[in-house]
Amino acid sequence: MRIGVLTGGGDAPGLNAAIRAVVLRANALGHEVLGITDGYAGLLGEQQPRLLTPREVGHILGDGGTMLGTSRTDPRKDETSRRAVLASIRRSGFDALVTIGGNDTLSVAQWLHEQGIRVVGVPKTVDNDLSETEFCIGFDTAITVVADALDRLRTTASAHHRVVVVEAMGRDTGWVAAFGGLAGGADLILVPEIPVTSEDIVRTMKRRRASGDPDILVVVSEAVQIEGLEALTALDHDAFGHVRLDQRAIGTVLARLIEQRTGIEARQVVLGHLQRGGSPTAIDRLRATRFGNAAADLVEAGRSGVLPVQRSGHIETATMADAVREVRRLSDEYLELVRRFAGVLA
Repeated sequence: MRIGVLTGGGDAPGLNAAIRAVVLRANALGHEVLGITDGYAGLLGEQQPRLLTPREVGHILGDGGTMLGTSRTDPRKDETSRRAVLASIRRSGFDALVTIGGNDTLSVAQWLHEQGIRVVGVPKTVDNDLSETEFCIGFDTAITVVADALDRLRTTASAHHRVVVVEAMGRDTGWVAAFGGLAGGADLILVPEIPVTSEDIVRTMKRRRASGDPDILVVVSEAVQIEGLEALTALDHDAFGHVRLDQRAIGTVLARLIEQRTGIEARQVVLGHLQRGGSPTAIDRLRATRFGNAAADLVEAGRSGVLPVQRSGHIETATMADAVREVRRLSDEYLELVRRFAGVLA
């Protein structure tokens, strides 16, 4: 078989590990794997897919980013693009595609499946918000970055008796803020799943300072809506129509509110792309290897419109339609942990 592999959407630590696993397993099964450059944009441009050999991918396990490049290209945007991407796939002679990505990339993959293209997905998103799977490639590295940042910021916040607001990624959900914040001992974690008001936050800051806390660390998910607090208006959208949440500057606005309303000196830190950059953790390397291996096996078995997922520690199979049907939000268990250990004070 001739198998095409691509990485789409935002980059994430572990992508190269997944590519490596697909290539090594597919080659062991007697198949040829070709890398498609820059996600779906590579199927719309002039650049030709390149052969990926075990030698070429043998030492990329720990590399960050993606050797294939990526983009947020949506080939479904108009009839011309739709026809072009289908023609490109057929012209390249692919018997199957493996698409590594999150909600947007897999939504396109599901559409390709509906058009008669054999396609298997691999779940990747630092936001960890794909349905049907407990964890996605890139998430563990992202929360490790958040926890490490909190460890470092605790000392400087203590030295200056400050509040430090750390803005974490999470387009619609609070997975990164909650896991990273809990692991890093944040004093207050704000996630979209738990409604709060500006008065709740001000009251919590005053009570923590009155109780003798010399330093207060706040982790806020970039998508949080806080009643009574107006974040900056985001004007730009990406190719899939999502608002550029980084332009809301919620961390900056929140730090200003705290300083103005409590008198406590406050600073903000936006972790941004640090959360998706650099080498993957050991867990992300292993998770990506398991997913890539399973994806190659699904292709070998003639499956399409499916992806490997993790459930209770095991690798199982789900349909892409189910995986992208809705955003997976924080479970009740983790929401309760946030409330108990880093929630607003009554």
